[in-house]
Amino acid sequence: MIANILTIAGSDPSGGAGIQADLKAFSARGTYGMAALTALTAQNTRGVTSVHQVPATFVAEQIAAIFEDVRVDAIKIGMIANAGIAMAIADSLRPHVSVPVVLDPVMVAKGGHRLLPEDAVSALKEHLLTLSALLTPNLPEAAALLDEDVATDREQMIAQGKALRLLGPQAVLMKGGHLEGAESPDLLVTAAGHQWIEGARIETANTHGTGCTLSSAIAAEIGKGATLPDAVMTAKAYVADAIAASGHLEVGSGHGPTHHFHALWGDVTKT
Repeated sequence: MIANILTIAGSDPSGGAGIQADLKAFSARGTYGMAALTALTAQNTRGVTSVHQVPATFVAEQIAAIFEDVRVDAIKIGMIANAGIAMAIADSLRPHVSVPVVLDPVMVAKGGHRLLPEDAVSALKEHLLTLSALLTPNLPEAAALLDEDVATDREQMIAQGKALRLLGPQAVLMKGGHLEGAESPDLLVTAAGHQWIEGARIETANTHGTGCTLSSAIAAEIGKGATLPDAVMTAKAYVADAIAASGHLEVGSGHGPTHHFHALWGDVTKT
């Protein structure tokens, strides 16, 4: 059986992040992807220039239409845009609490553009965290959710990961890409304790949409039936390979995208 995975997120017309990255990751991981849009953005590899928010009622209608007709095996939530949309998503998903949710708290774009106002952060914390099987913040996002300084070492990552789990999600994946050094460790915090998932840092500017891609790959693996630790490790390895292969793409002049289909296309170079 092929798993059906739903993303609830914003759109990136340049194709590297948002629902475009989510759908690519779902497909690359052997699942069927669906999308409910929360926002349209005008952006490229150099940054976001504007955001058009979808009415909250229409976001709810999109989600309802999917659940009325299609089996949903896992859900990824990305950019929620505003507080009204956050509450609409929560109301739409409460009747479906058996479906695991991976929540990627998209708050700031790579170029520094803030994507989530303060009231939306509060709504996310109040209405969505308790519905989440996994929360996947990077270190600045984790700090913003806790109103603390950004973690700069592993001990602080552990403390903030545990603090975030107390806010409601069943588990937290602290993404350590912002740490200094040659390594890029992630930390999985669950009720059973914590587990480091190690990884080498790949020196490249092609990191656009890595957070979207990782959370979507995790959702795909969960939807396929993997345990949470296995889903996270498989997804992290997939994203690392996608980043390593990103040099085969020629997309934009800023933070380029990862190569979602590296394993399917092989060593494709221009002729």
